[in-house]
Amino acid sequence: MKRILLIARREYGAYAKTVGFWLSLLAFPLFAVLGGVLPALMMSAEPVRNVVVLEEGPQAQGLAAAVQGAVRLEQERRAARMAEAAAEAEKQGGQAGASAAGQALNRLAGLRLRIVAAPADLAAAAPVEAREAIVRRYLGDGVPEADQLDSVVLLNRVDGKPTARVWTRRATDDTVEDFVREALKDANRREAFEQAGINAVVVEETERFRPDITALSPKSATGGEVSFRDRLPMIIGLVSGFILWSLVITGASILLNSVMEEKANKILEVLLSSASATEILTGKVLGVAMLTGTVMLVWGGIGAFGLLAANPETAAMVGEVLLEGGMLGYFIAYAVGGYLMYAVLFAAIGAFCETPRDAQTLMGPIMMVLTVPIFVMVMAAQTPDSPVVQILSWIPFFTPFLMSARAPSEPPMIEVVGTMAGMFGFALLMVWIAGRAFRAGALSDVKLSWKSFAGAIRGGGK
Repeated sequence: MKRILLIARREYGAYAKTVGFWLSLLAFPLFAVLGGVLPALMMSAEPVRNVVVLEEGPQAQGLAAAVQGAVRLEQERRAARMAEAAAEAEKQGGQAGASAAGQALNRLAGLRLRIVAAPADLAAAAPVEAREAIVRRYLGDGVPEADQLDSVVLLNRVDGKPTARVWTRRATDDTVEDFVREALKDANRREAFEQAGINAVVVEETERFRPDITALSPKSATGGEVSFRDRLPMIIGLVSGFILWSLVITGASILLNSVMEEKANKILEVLLSSASATEILTGKVLGVAMLTGTVMLVWGGIGAFGLLAANPETAAMVGEVLLEGGMLGYFIAYAVGGYLMYAVLFAAIGAFCETPRDAQTLMGPIMMVLTVPIFVMVMAAQTPDSPVVQILSWIPFFTPFLMSARAPSEPPMIEVVGTMAGMFGFALLMVWIAGRAFRAGALSDVKLSWKSFAGAIRGGGK
């Protein structure tokens, strides 16, 4: 046992004492935050496009007003959604939460285009060639920056149906094009209704209508209206599954690289002179497990501190969800089983390899298997009783990730006990198989292949 602990301490210290480990450890939460903030910042920094709308001839009469009306209607819709979001935030986080949500949505939710008056020469120009020449000038750099336009929309009718030519400053910017397309679709629908004898006011009121929907469930915290508190377990389960996947794969990959490097540098041979292959494998798995635990504690501490500082009420709800029903215990149990399965397998592969290229023979199929839970975890959190999710949850390689995502929905105890028993039973089988493969790989110079790996399992390195 003493040798196992010494090897574990050495393995832990080899990474924990490096500056790179702590930088990468702290970089993940930073980039996770940036991943959520950057899209919002990009949206808020997106410029508002100055758009000129012109009708080309009397047959296009009314289309410019339709596009302008669509802009006003969209602004009203977004304002209504902002009010709903602020009301929900006030319900969950008080007045401060509503204020913060309102400010954030105000920056993000605005329509990024505005209709401006056409320059006199553009409005007076004859349609087609003469007008298009002036359009090109205003969309280019030939006029002062203050007079430049971002888009010019030329409206017309063909066979009585609305049509448009949308000129834009940037060829890749289709924002105005998409908006005008939807506006003209609405205009055509209104005209069709009017021709059928339906009052235009009725049509407009119908388009402005926004139903008030209340989500209810007998399983909600109040037994009635569904709140953020009721959706929080699903969010936590999904996040737990992805975090567990990241931790297990990171830890197993560290173990693979460690064993592979030590074999290439002949350090593994030195260790084998003073400890058995089983003690080395156990010590390495334990050491990297301690390293993974450190990562989990640091990430958890950063997340808890940030949530407590930003929103104590939500932090309290998160703590309540984690502690009720043994969810935290499930997460730890599935983390241990998942790590054990993959760690010993990756260590055994590393014992046969001296370069990363050597490992690709077996690593490719394993990584393809590991992509399956990534695609299924969202379904596992949203529809945990789906037959596909239930069947995949019984496959030991997928169990830790899918059951972590399903845990908040309180799956039947027979599934919890059965999948956990299957996972740990399979993990013990993997320990036995990987132990034989590790012993054979560490004591030989045989290159990694399916044949040598299977032979090592059968022969145990004899």
